[in-house]
Amino acid sequence: MHRKSTAPDVHLYNLTLQKTARINQAVHGNFAGTKQQLIVVGRGKILELLKPDSTTGNLTSLCVTEIYGVVRSLQPFRLTGGNKDYLVVGTDSGRITVLEYDTDTNLFKKVHQETFGKSGCRRIVPGQYLAADPKGRAVMIGAFEKQKLVYIFNRDAAAHLTISSPLEAHKSHTIVYDTVGVDVGFDNPIFACLEVDYEEVDEDPTGEARQFLTQSLTFYELDLGLNHVVRKESIPLDEFANKLVSVPGGSDGPGGVLVCSPGRITWRTYGEHEPVAINLPRRDDPLRTDRAPLVTAVTMHKTKRMFFFLVQTEEGDLFKLTMVAEKGEVSGLIIKYFDTVPVANAMCLLRNGLLFVAAEYGNHHLYQIASLGDNEDEPSYLSIDPLDKIHYFRPRDLLNLALVDDQESLHPMIACQLADLHEEETPQLYALCGRGAKSSFRVLRHGLEVSEVAVSELPGNPSAVWSVKRHVDDESDTYLVLSFVDKTLVLGIGETVEEVKDSGFLEEVPTLSASRIGDDSLLQVYPGGIRHIRFDQRVKEWKAPGSTAITNCAVNERQVVITLSSNELVYFELDRAGQLNEYTERIEMTSKVTAMALAPVAEDAFTSQFLALGLEDNTVRVLSLDPSSCLQPLRMQALPGAPSSLCIIEIAGQAGEPGTLQLHIGLANGVVSRSTMDKVTGDLSDSRTRYLGVREVRLFPVRAHGHPAVLALSTRPWIAFTYQGQPRMAPLSYEALEYAHMFCSEQLPEGIVAVAKNTLRILSLQNLGSIFNQSTIPLAYTPRKFFLDEKTAIAVIIEGDQATLTAQEKKARLSGAAKKEEGDDDMMVDDDDDMMVDDDDEASKPNGDAAPSKPPLDVQQFGEPRVEDGRWASQIRVVDAKEGKTLQTVQLAQDEMLTSICKMQFTVSQGFTHVIVGGVRGWDAKKNTFASAFIDTYLFSAPDGSARLTKLDFVHRTEVEAMPCALTPFAGRLIAGVGNIVRIYDMGRKKLLRKCENKHLPSRVVDIEVMGTRVVVADQRESVFFLKYKPTENVLSVFCDDTTPRWCTAMLMVDYSTVCVADKFGNVSVLRCPDDVTDTLQEDPSGAKAFWARGYLNGAPQKLVQVANFYIGEIVQSLHKTTLTPSGTECIAYTTLSGSIGALMPFSHKEDAEFFQTLELHLRQEHPPICGRDHLAFRSAYVPCKSVIDGDLCEEYNMLSASLKSDIADGLERTPQEVAKKLEEFRTRYAF
Repeated sequence: MHRKSTAPDVHLYNLTLQKTARINQAVHGNFAGTKQQLIVVGRGKILELLKPDSTTGNLTSLCVTEIYGVVRSLQPFRLTGGNKDYLVVGTDSGRITVLEYDTDTNLFKKVHQETFGKSGCRRIVPGQYLAADPKGRAVMIGAFEKQKLVYIFNRDAAAHLTISSPLEAHKSHTIVYDTVGVDVGFDNPIFACLEVDYEEVDEDPTGEARQFLTQSLTFYELDLGLNHVVRKESIPLDEFANKLVSVPGGSDGPGGVLVCSPGRITWRTYGEHEPVAINLPRRDDPLRTDRAPLVTAVTMHKTKRMFFFLVQTEEGDLFKLTMVAEKGEVSGLIIKYFDTVPVANAMCLLRNGLLFVAAEYGNHHLYQIASLGDNEDEPSYLSIDPLDKIHYFRPRDLLNLALVDDQESLHPMIACQLADLHEEETPQLYALCGRGAKSSFRVLRHGLEVSEVAVSELPGNPSAVWSVKRHVDDESDTYLVLSFVDKTLVLGIGETVEEVKDSGFLEEVPTLSASRIGDDSLLQVYPGGIRHIRFDQRVKEWKAPGSTAITNCAVNERQVVITLSSNELVYFELDRAGQLNEYTERIEMTSKVTAMALAPVAEDAFTSQFLALGLEDNTVRVLSLDPSSCLQPLRMQALPGAPSSLCIIEIAGQAGEPGTLQLHIGLANGVVSRSTMDKVTGDLSDSRTRYLGVREVRLFPVRAHGHPAVLALSTRPWIAFTYQGQPRMAPLSYEALEYAHMFCSEQLPEGIVAVAKNTLRILSLQNLGSIFNQSTIPLAYTPRKFFLDEKTAIAVIIEGDQATLTAQEKKARLSGAAKKEEGDDDMMVDDDDDMMVDDDDEASKPNGDAAPSKPPLDVQQFGEPRVEDGRWASQIRVVDAKEGKTLQTVQLAQDEMLTSICKMQFTVSQGFTHVIVGGVRGWDAKKNTFASAFIDTYLFSAPDGSARLTKLDFVHRTEVEAMPCALTPFAGRLIAGVGNIVRIYDMGRKKLLRKCENKHLPSRVVDIEVMGTRVVVADQRESVFFLKYKPTENVLSVFCDDTTPRWCTAMLMVDYSTVCVADKFGNVSVLRCPDDVTDTLQEDPSGAKAFWARGYLNGAPQKLVQVANFYIGEIVQSLHKTTLTPSGTECIAYTTLSGSIGALMPFSHKEDAEFFQTLELHLRQEHPPICGRDHLAFRSAYVPCKSVIDGDLCEEYNMLSASLKSDIADGLERTPQEVAKKLEEFRTRYAF
């Protein structure tokens, strides 16, 4: 009889904070219909459009589209005679989708969508391969096996794209390796496929036919007249190939394809022809195991007169491949080493000479081609050389390419921990990223990256700074004006910045405002009056009456408003003759004015219509500046605190919507508020607040990416800006500033000038689309795991790589090679003839028996030399996480690999701290076998004169019978997962001592969490197990387990009865013990009955209840229970292998959960995914989605058209502004 679950309902809200950094596909084309080429990248379940700028070298993201599916392939195509490229997308939706980039809405628009099969990444459902006819007439979409479909594209009478019914080109028992479109000019379109026919192997029971399995190059022809596809020709290949590359044909070249096989590239075409082959050169490295390189990425550059290919191998080396062709026949191939870049999943070579490298791991790079590699100092290799002759080359520094920009990528993010070591009130993320010698330990801080352009010390502490243009048409600022307590300093901006005396500004008084007014006049507001400086240096001054002084002011291009110490409000306006005139009436305010701001002057207006005042009575008031009702109050809004600063900016509308005015209000209690101001009536609505820090907020208008923005200064600087049409607010990763103003120069069109204490700083904002900025510590090998001590800011990392030699083994091999070479040289001397053999003949021996002996390559630049499989190099690294320094490395012996680590204090060790690491020796990862396993104990001590634990000293080694994958402190002892055994150890003199164990776990323990006497264990294949330790009986028994098998990758104990677990298929589940579960095990104190009952659902007497499940779509590597924002609420933060960061946020009120659930349902119906995948089916890919709302889908509400927003809001019985406000408030409650 099953026990009824009494676990309470849990509702979570999933939100992606930073999108995945991995790029699987990248294509380029004229997607905007202009001459500039753009790049479309596929990031798993995201399509992103990138714009490379050849002048600045920046790579800018134009739009990001979540498809809620898996991007399997991308292919651009252009109809004959067209000037705009379309994008064909192959996904797991079972549909082919044609997209067009709409420049007006800055979004991808669906043009056509045709269904051909079931959803999911299936072997026989097309979508894995896409190939387009170079003339844009047809597209072939193929599956891994059997099915291939051809769609014909054309135009209708209105010049709109049309798509035909699919034409089948299926062949059963066929596995496809690659597909391309062959350039045949305007003849019938032809597609080439790499295929393997396994029918004979499938029918052979003996398995002998597998030895004779061959690969073939098959050409399919689309007969446009008969409207069907025929199998034109199939050419058997001598060796297996992995990639096809289309060669320009027709009038541009010989046509055909390049067949890329290990170590060789061959040109082939259909019909009678002579194939032309050339060997790929190999690296000359004495430590590298000699093997044929594999081609991973190819890109082509084509002009009217010539074309060439850039071919990349699996080690990152680029080769320039050119062809010698006569009368449509290729007579030779020429290959030459070009440069070495990171190994790429895809490369895009643009017409303007920019090369985009979508790296397989690590940062993505944008290069500028500096030269075409025609230097004669490096050899070229020809296809006329014998194929058994192998050429060797030495990689070098970049010569033909120049790095102009790089996109930071966290992929692969192997492990991550959160801690606030920098005391910023928000935790930083400390992550292990990368692979091999390009690995890194990265510190991610929430905020935009800021670069210091200039920092200068000043003679005192200024209170304010302004940058001023002399004329409205000037592109750069002319003056920098700094205000001190009793004077003003004016600096001229030119080739140098120096003090000027002829600016017209008063220097013996402090300044409240300095700006340009009108087209060519300057304005200075100081406590004693207003100084209006004309272009011809004529000066007109207005003096404050009597003993009053100016306390506040607001200035725009044509208006000035000041408040006097008597609380009087005085208004000035610039007439068309350039005279500054005072309005006849003054208004006395009932409360002290603490802040004021003028709305910017619209392009079609002469003056602004509104003035905002912040008063000491915790209100903000909007006054009219219309001549018919000047200085009359229009609206009032109560505030939760006294206003300290005001700023009004104009935000442009999206997709034809009208622009709006936004009033930003900074409060003395550290809160900033944003309200929408009606352009006609001045009404304030849609008010939203955000807590920034403990200091009062000061606001300043700036510009970011060509749009108005607001800089808010509090405990740390923040900026509110618009990114891809959506409002954002993010902190700057910079120290606190006191005053700021926008700055413009030739080198810095959108800068910020600021003062902090006695320094003047000119700053530039970088990467506005990034949520985090990063600092990097390089590592030697691929990082595996680490722990972080928050008290001392020390991280200890274990690293290791396969097919890699340790430093000692490298020295031994080089020494042995040198001795062998000396012996060979002695044998080369013929005593009878007294002759020597030429050393140059060694490199050209048949089959490449030996390569020229030279020093090993630089590891940091070219990576570790790959040797034979089964060789491991591993080490322990001690890092100062706050300062970014490596303090110590401990190198392990050759072929030892570390798998787990923890820090702990044994009860018997009298306060000493130890670092425990687990590892294996002689591990064969393919067969999952190893020679031996061990657990090493190190004493973690402080060096002489230091209070921080930074030094590791080896204590002893404990041999174990299986791989130790999990180590955790437990009540002054060590609890370890050794294979499928959970074992408790205590400290001993010569080794760790066994105290208790449980051998009844199914496969392998990969993670352990403890809370009190409960132990939660994550099994590699069988989900999680709850264990109870009874110290009096020294028994560790399983009392509760899961009913569903899960391949666990990460686990988090949320509370005493709840655990959050992630699996390798991309699911995150929340499991809970029922309320009536018992862990006393009174009926079975030894656990023996549970052991004999095993076989039914893992055999535990009680079962976990799944309270929530959600498909993330990426492999989650870490889970953390944390608070992401100051005064925020706890949530579950997660990081994935692909580099994305997200959060699962709990609902505290049932009404909120119902609201977002209804919004999600409306969006599923009214705004389905663009590539045809059903949203609910995607989020339930393996297990039905339960009790989790997709926040990413909900936030797409802000990107919809105004009419669709209104329709959905009506269904929710809300206004569109209320829905948008609800989305923002819920996000900022938990995250940023």
